Amino acid sequence: MSRRLLQATTFVSTMDRFAMPPMLIVMAHSLGVPLASVVHTASVYFLAYGLMQPVWGIVSDRLGRVRTLRITLAVAALATAASAAVSTVTQLGVARALAGAAFSAAIPASLIYVGDTVPGPRRQTEVTNLMIGVAIGTAVASAGAGALAQLISWRVAFVVSGICALVLVVLLRELPEPAGARPAEHPLAPVGRVLRSGPALLVLVLAFVEGGVVLGAITLLPPAVQSTGVSAAVAGAVTAVYGVAVLIFARTAGALSRRWPTWRLIAIGALAIVAACTLAAFSQRPWVAIGVATLIGLAWAAMHSSLQTWATEVLPSARATVVSGFAGCLFAGSALSAALIAGPAEAGRYGIAFAALAVAAAPLGVVATATRARWHPAPISQGAL
Repeated sequence: MSRRLLQATTFVSTMDRFAMPPMLIVMAHSLGVPLASVVHTASVYFLAYGLMQPVWGIVSDRLGRVRTLRITLAVAALATAASAAVSTVTQLGVARALAGAAFSAAIPASLIYVGDTVPGPRRQTEVTNLMIGVAIGTAVASAGAGALAQLISWRVAFVVSGICALVLVVLLRELPEPAGARPAEHPLAPVGRVLRSGPALLVLVLAFVEGGVVLGAITLLPPAVQSTGVSAAVAGAVTAVYGVAVLIFARTAGALSRRWPTWRLIAIGALAIVAACTLAAFSQRPWVAIGVATLIGLAWAAMHSSLQTWATEVLPSARATVVSGFAGCLFAGSALSAALIAGPAEAGRYGIAFAALAVAAAPLGVVATATRARWHPAPISQGAL
């Protein structure tokens, strides 16, 4: 029951997050603004999504994981309803920022819940299971939002994610609060421990770069495909392959994590994202983009889930802070990437944007693989768990 509810939570959060990319061009036409303006609203969403995650980590320590989830999902439902009712791009930016800030609690709270309740040896598998919700949410949003935007209205996609968030507010009453999730120490004490931990800071830096590269690539892919002359529905369907790939590769990565060292999975994921961005730099045709989306899905399932698991292990005494900081850095990197690629996207220079992402992905893979291979968890007391 707990696993299904957490998967549903990651599904809804991801569905809202990935609804915008396949609708960017349609939204720009509907609101009568340049594509770059709508891309900037996406970057505002990602920025709010990233900046609020450490805050929700601290809040969940005080209020509890489940209570925090229910409150933020209720706010997210209101924000998505507002997103569907906007008439200007400025209103859209404000509404999406609020939605991003509220939905940002979902995945880190779910990861912290896993860290609080699942023993270390099983943690990689359970984190991978959460990625199934992410995968399905990505596929549904990419294909569904593009189709809705083409056939009915882009506003309907936001209404759907809002309704789903409200349903979760009710269902999450059945999820038990993990024992010992509310520490008596000062809320900022874990932040100090993170700042004094070299490995924890490294994981946060890796998350920032990964967000810029991997999420930047999947955000750029739908408008890049649509720029070749296909409809938003086709571009969304092509991008949905990413979600299907994550769904398939997540199970494989979960099984391999029990036999392979983590650094090997990171290396495979890094090679996949370099190959994906390089391929997209040469062509954005739909048939090429299918391969690109598949490779990005492999990168997410292999590298990202491994880095996420590392975040739950690197500093157990400040797990909530590290995990929420990890997610915050991930989406802060994504927001920066979206802002930087808005100009090239407006000019139709998608090849240059993807080439830049490929260049950034290479050192990310080398550093993440090498440092994870050398890292070993420090002995911890039972109280730190």
